[in-house]
Amino acid sequence: GFHAISGHPLEVLRYYAPAKSRYAEVRQSGAPARHHGEDSKIASARITIGAEIHLHELAQRAVKWVCDRAKWKDGPVAKNVNEGTTASGYCGAATASGDCGAATASGNCSAATASGFNGEARGAKGCALFLVNRDRNSGAIRHAWAGIVGQDEIKPDTFYRLGDDGKPVECE
Repeated sequence: GFHAISGHPLEVLRYYAPAKSRYAEVRQSGAPARHHGEDSKIASARITIGAEIHLHELAQRAVKWVCDRAKWKDGPVAKNVNEGTTASGYCGAATASGDCGAATASGNCSAATASGFNGEARGAKGCALFLVNRDRNSGAIRHAWAGIVGQDEIKPDTFYRLGDDGKPVECE
């Protein structure tokens, strides 16, 4: 059958590496069959391929997917200079949007996002990281990166920021 991911957008990275793959919106038809309980990969008898999704769009969709499912409540939210936040529960989300903020994800299926100037994010093995590099003058996003801790040389429990070249940089 034809395979697709119906859950967290970054699950596709388990099967198709960003440097060698193209991604697209798809519509499946026919009887779907799940392969296993580890993720949301499904197969179908027919597939219609729609618009291509570029890596930065995949990262944006992943952030939206996590935020849409988060149970927002009062508590520590990092949005000011040098603030930090942590997500340690199952499928938790931590976001740092202030200058030099930090976000940590340690729960299963958690995600950490650093989108402010010089923001840093770290996570446990298997967690998702989303990093943004912004132009210091205008605040415009210059680069966006998404990855999975424990893959592509991203070390668990290590803070990263996004460098001016669009690649993750290990923080000291």
